[in-house]
Amino acid sequence: MLYAILCYHSEAVVGGWSKAEDDAVMEKLDVVHQKLTAEGRLGPVARLLPTSAATTLRKDSDPPLVLDGPFAETKEQLLGFYIVDCEGLDQALEVARDLGRANPGGAYELRPIGVFYPSALPPAEGR
Repeated sequence: MLYAILCYHSEAVVGGWSKAEDDAVMEKLDVVHQKLTAEGRLGPVARLLPTSAATTLRKDSDPPLVLDGPFAETKEQLLGFYIVDCEGLDQALEVARDLGRANPGGAYELRPIGVFYPSALPPAEGR
């Protein structure tokens, strides 16, 4: 089962890190990344640009409205995500805990993924 691990944290805190502080966190995260890669369980990982670079499509209007910026009701912003291959929620939580020890603060939201393959793209082997 693939799980998305969504990385939430205060953008002001993370954006305020010095290069050395950011590099130190990335080095710790790389240990977890290498472990998951060696196990063949790490999928795409993305670090999102700041919310100031975001655009929101509000689907609840007709026609849909495109707005500059994020419009979430939260004090923490989605800053990135991992796709990991896990046997179940317990194993996904183990990965999130490893990531949390490397990058304290914020939260991780875990969601099982329903894989969608557009008809133009063949499914990956083994999926």
